[in-house]
Amino acid sequence: MIRKSLAVFACAILALSAASAEDNSKWISLFNGKDLSGWTVRGKTTWSVQQGVLVGLGGMGHIYTEARCSDFEVKGMFRVSNQGAVPNSGFYFRANPPADNPNDFPQGYEAQICNHGDGYTGWLWKPGKPTGKATELLTKDGEWFSYRIRAVGTHLQFWINDKLVMTYDDAEYKTGHFAIQGHNPGMKVEAKELYYMDLNK
Repeated sequence: MIRKSLAVFACAILALSAASAEDNSKWISLFNGKDLSGWTVRGKTTWSVQQGVLVGLGGMGHIYTEARCSDFEVKGMFRVSNQGAVPNSGFYFRANPPADNPNDFPQGYEAQICNHGDGYTGWLWKPGKPTGKATELLTKDGEWFSYRIRAVGTHLQFWINDKLVMTYDDAEYKTGHFAIQGHNPGMKVEAKELYYMDLNK
């Protein structure tokens, strides 16, 4: 009986490991940790890779991935810090640069990254407008945090440090790129461990 129980337990562990490996195989890397391959820079922000981290400094601008998605999950680690001004950034999805001015704010959804004032980290923004409210502020300047975003059809969800903070339904933007924002001079945004899973496949 003991041997049988151990065998069943071992099979269960192997099944969980196989499921985990299968899930991990579905995640696609957005950032190689070495250079800006697969990204397009727009605007005034200066982007570089420092010790495996994507770093944005300077004026307003965005860096777009080549990858485009409609239904997906995306995740990454982010940090903003004060270099003389309030740090304000965001992670965009289903986003496209405006045709008439590619250096302007993207047309798409933004998962806010700003730890001050209303419309803070965890809120959903549409261009210039806080739209989906976050339940609480869980982040601080100078500290890394995890962001996970899931978008399926009109249903949008955000997790901060594995805690669900925002759920909203909206049908305006259907597909587009991922992008990171550098909002203003005097701040720094950093990102690493960026992956997405295409839920259309």
